[in-house]
Amino acid sequence: MVRSRTAVLTWASAAALAVATVLATAPVAAAEPATTAAYPAGATATRYSGLAFDACTAPPLTTIRAWTASPYRALGVYLSGVNRTCAQPQLTASWVASVSALKWRLLPVHKGLQPSCGARASDAKISTSATTARSQGTAAATQAVTAAKALGMLPGSALYNDIENYSQTNATCRTSVLSYVSGWTKELHRLGWLSGVYMNLSLGAKQLADVYTSTGYARPDALWVARYDGVDSLKGWAGVADGKWAVHQRAKQFRGGHDETYGGVRVNIDTDRLDTPVATVAYPYRTTAAVTARSGPTTTAAAVTSYARDATVRVVCQTSGPKVGTSTVWDKLNTGAYVADHYVDTPSTTSWSPPLPRCTYPYQIASATGVTERGGPGTSYTALGTAPNGALAWVTCQKSGTAVGGTKVWDRLDNGHYVSDHYVSTPSGTTYSKPVPRC
Repeated sequence: MVRSRTAVLTWASAAALAVATVLATAPVAAAEPATTAAYPAGATATRYSGLAFDACTAPPLTTIRAWTASPYRALGVYLSGVNRTCAQPQLTASWVASVSALKWRLLPVHKGLQPSCGARASDAKISTSATTARSQGTAAATQAVTAAKALGMLPGSALYNDIENYSQTNATCRTSVLSYVSGWTKELHRLGWLSGVYMNLSLGAKQLADVYTSTGYARPDALWVARYDGVDSLKGWAGVADGKWAVHQRAKQFRGGHDETYGGVRVNIDTDRLDTPVATVAYPYRTTAAVTARSGPTTTAAAVTSYARDATVRVVCQTSGPKVGTSTVWDKLNTGAYVADHYVDTPSTTSWSPPLPRCTYPYQIASATGVTERGGPGTSYTALGTAPNGALAWVTCQKSGTAVGGTKVWDRLDNGHYVSDHYVSTPSGTTYSKPVPRC
């Protein structure tokens, strides 16, 4: 990602300070390092595991179609930032919708201020003041969210801040970078988005790993490293222990700029291996009959609104619920309401319909020793494994169970296991946390 990219957005330090002033009186998400993501009603997270590429300029839709012959099904797009340099004529809400409909996932990148002791001399830089750097990170998050929303991306998406190489021996510079990333993370969480960071493995990522449990910095949800060694493994990273960012929280750019050709179309790309959260979008479908949208994925949940036959609904994810017609699948809409999939013209009438993701709400594990995953919502259920500190708990629903640390709430994960909500950085430490549904 060190290739040149022309500035498209401007940086206004006065605006950054104004944002910081407003936020000084705003609610704080939670104490570092595991800050709470405040997902709004229509949010969900989307995950991708597989090969991806990123190009300086988002390719035309014709190229994406041609590249169905490639091994890639995800691509990085540069949506904002003062140091973003390539023009993005293709990157529109229509392009995002069309690419998503072709079952591609998107990895949104913000290339904003860069370290004062690294990157290019011409780049706009992060302040050497830790306090100002934190405010700049907050403003960067606001800018990236605004750009992502304009492209049709939704809360629950992961946004990645591109931080290029910097000196590892300059303590002032290092502290300002960590403060900037912390401000970025806390503000994204406050707005209901996931925080990702891109760094060189040896010239940045190790420093982030060193403060993984620090109470002075908010911890990002996902780490995307650059190391051009041709090895696409997401484990065995020098300086970053395998237990950090361990549960679908890693990506690696393992080959730098080079040309590849598929379907007769050549593109200059970087190559990545991902197992990480990406962008969430809504997919338009039509109702096949008059249907009631409800506050939860069940026929007993309160009615929110109704849709006539042939109405367009925007589905963000699918989850399980009581069987209606031939299916136990329920569709969550961008409004936060749910409708039985039986009444929506998704591809499958009996099961899940790609590219729709399953509804999940990732929160970081906040326990120094990790948390035990169990077969049910209680301490008497069989232990099935351990999720390490800082790992993402990919929560699908919540259920009452054995009391632990002042709460009876247990979180069901997307692997079917349960963990006590006491050890998860959900908004409430004592009761259910919206918008997570009940199991």
